[in-house]
Amino acid sequence: MAYATCLVAAVLLGVGFVLQQYSAEQEPESRFLRLGILTDLLRKPRWLLGIVCMIGGYLFAAWSIDHLELTLVEPLLTTYLVFALVLAVPLSRQRLKLAEVIGALILITGVALISASRSITPIGLDFGSVSHWYAAAIIAGIAFLAVTIGHRRQGQVRATLTGLGAGLVFGIQDALTRQTLTGLQGNSWTVLFTTWSAYALIGAGIVGIWLMQNAFSAAPLHASLPAIAAGEPLAGIALGIVVFGDRVQVTPGLLAIEAGGIAALIVGVVAVARSSAFSGLRKITDVIRPGSDSGSPHPPDSPDGQNSPRRESANGSAPDGWFPAARKFSRPAHRRQAHDSASGEGR
Repeated sequence: MAYATCLVAAVLLGVGFVLQQYSAEQEPESRFLRLGILTDLLRKPRWLLGIVCMIGGYLFAAWSIDHLELTLVEPLLTTYLVFALVLAVPLSRQRLKLAEVIGALILITGVALISASRSITPIGLDFGSVSHWYAAAIIAGIAFLAVTIGHRRQGQVRATLTGLGAGLVFGIQDALTRQTLTGLQGNSWTVLFTTWSAYALIGAGIVGIWLMQNAFSAAPLHASLPAIAAGEPLAGIALGIVVFGDRVQVTPGLLAIEAGGIAALIVGVVAVARSSAFSGLRKITDVIRPGSDSGSPHPPDSPDGQNSPRRESANGSAPDGWFPAARKFSRPAHRRQAHDSASGEGR
């Protein structure tokens, strides 16, 4: 039951992230790192559905953390990358490539190896003292630096760095979830109103969601989601060691496992970042009118979209977008001249 709940959480997170990115990428560049991006997205039903799915995923994840070892929960939750990839395939009309699935599985394996190399202190026995939360401030500073550098860049670099910042904040949120669950041990849920970690948890969640939407708006999903998937467990593991007393066994074998996990994490991020399914989502959102959330992939002046002129890519292969106004200029020049001369003679 606990394993199934964790996988349900991963499915909800994957679906929620894809739906959110599908709407967030329509936001203009001028909205980047502004609170207005959230007020705009709050008016889009698809984005709201994505938020509901994500909240549901995190609730199931919190239940899983309370019933499973964190070394099992972390890699299972990271499978949301696979579910997001599967959902992105029909939306982007791209084929799911074996290399993309393998890349996602490698990333999950990396998280599992890193998680398995440490000993987790069970909830209720860890201390989580406020004096140990300086590590969260350091991680937050790294996230701020990544977002600041990303703000000075464009496109995929901006999305990746902002996504990394969001992932690190989500890692802090995971640790705060663990701290909050520790405070609930043997107490009524009303204790949440007097627990600092509960309010910090809400704040971290809001900041993480805000950063994630900005990352989604900067570039296709393949540029930001792998960075989020990698940054979140790394921050969570670091806080587990510093704040909650999780132990890392320093032996040649476990050091090799940790090195392999980090290498797998990097390889998996790069492999998924090249996914055509995630990048194909931009081809759909690029042709949606600003402010529209209908999700129709066809130009406004062509209901069926079958005969719409398309822009060829650099190699002349697959088109990467529509030109809605191109229909006005579709008639060759020599035909226009002949038509104009005939009209003149008729007068």
